[in-house]
Amino acid sequence: MTMTDPELIPVIIGVGQVNDRPADPDQGLDSLGLMVAALKVAAEDAGVSLTEIDSLAIVDQISFHSLGKLPEPLAAAIGATPAINYQSAAPHGDTPIRLLNEAANRIGAGEIKLAAIVGAEALRTAAGRAAKAAKGEDKSYNAIRQVATRREPNYSQLHGLSAPVDVYPLYENATRAAWGQTLTEAQDESAAIWSRFSEVAAANDGAWIRKPATPADILTVDERNRPIAFPYSKLMVANSSVNQGAGFIVTSLAEARRRGIADDRIIYVGMGAAAKEPANILHRDRYDGSVSMETSINRTLALNSMTVEDFDCVELYSCFPCVPKMARRTLGWSVDKPATVFGGLTFGGGPIANYMSHAVVSMVEKLRKEGRYGFLFANGGFATDNHCIVLGSEPIAAASFPQDFDYQAEAEEKRGPVPELVKDYAGPATIESYTVFYGRDGAPKAGVVVARTPDGQRTLAHVDVSDAAMLAFLTDGKAEPVGTAGAVVALGEDRFGWRA
Repeated sequence: MTMTDPELIPVIIGVGQVNDRPADPDQGLDSLGLMVAALKVAAEDAGVSLTEIDSLAIVDQISFHSLGKLPEPLAAAIGATPAINYQSAAPHGDTPIRLLNEAANRIGAGEIKLAAIVGAEALRTAAGRAAKAAKGEDKSYNAIRQVATRREPNYSQLHGLSAPVDVYPLYENATRAAWGQTLTEAQDESAAIWSRFSEVAAANDGAWIRKPATPADILTVDERNRPIAFPYSKLMVANSSVNQGAGFIVTSLAEARRRGIADDRIIYVGMGAAAKEPANILHRDRYDGSVSMETSINRTLALNSMTVEDFDCVELYSCFPCVPKMARRTLGWSVDKPATVFGGLTFGGGPIANYMSHAVVSMVEKLRKEGRYGFLFANGGFATDNHCIVLGSEPIAAASFPQDFDYQAEAEEKRGPVPELVKDYAGPATIESYTVFYGRDGAPKAGVVVARTPDGQRTLAHVDVSDAAMLAFLTDGKAEPVGTAGAVVALGEDRFGWRA
């Protein structure tokens, strides 16, 4: 049988997403409750019973670890007894697209008839309960950092590179320099993209923040938009303090037709491609690009026999500006067109690993109303995991399932040499990338330089933020710090600092 057989053509027939924001945050739903609510909306949208689900895939969550593994509790809550019932191994942003690709493979192999993919985060509820227990201390930010930080800090973490918000600025500053942009030009691009995100979110019932923001709003740093990690401010980073759930239901075209689902509500699933960077951020070949991102995007285009001109809408993952900026250049998507259908992780909401489930929901809703094809690019970890896929309101002729979506070998062939890491170097060096970290009061609290030695080795050095001249050089935009010469100096007790 081929992909002309409707029994083997995967399609999405139901989508659902929920926002839960009671006045008293600790009265909100937990992650399991949000998943149940989202699946009920998706089932109603599809006109199916959740008891019929024979494959249930769950995006891992961090806000309610006390719930344990959720496959059995969730199945029981929706009255289903799926033969395939599992939860992703970790909460990475590419997970919903991978689970969709896996469901499409099982449909294409004739293994299942009705699959559900769902996820949720309730960090708003968790923070509310923690705040009440801690007499007012908001621990939502710490919860994310705890997940990212090991008990024994490693070399990166000792230099402040613990959570995604610490690491992505390294890509932002390196790409700005590589693209020949000034700081103003790079920030203006970020602001233009983010302002369009806010406009999409304002028109989306499923978004968390439904208030448009102008580019000037994005760029203005004040008490409401404090600096986080240079050059990012609060309105440029993912908003994880949300209670959001989203899910969708996948079946075969033949099954959809047997159930009487109208053609204008059926969305076809195209082929996907995935590749990843090394988990250790210091074992990567570069910070001014990502061969795994490029591979996943370009291979997805090739697999579906498409070019950027075929897409009426896209979702380019947007935890931090460097990600959609790199992705849009690879894809060829204009900065003048919205790079989201949901609203981005700042305004749509950033429920940790489940954002792309909301993107799938919004893409399906968009394509049901207008357009033929949409492109979904997901990113997870520390710019680590990449997975793309295509959806369409019309059949995707080149699609064939099951498929092997793992293109790691192709990415590795394109990867450049990885610099040797040295942890005790002192001497002349040049800046490969850098960032400055800010406290909640907006004052700089620390900084880090990723430096390259004359022999091409890589090392880290602390930035002395009390050095006003150094701080100005790194952040005022008058000159490009990346590529400039300086020195790594020993500070004692195995600490090394950067000196211009």
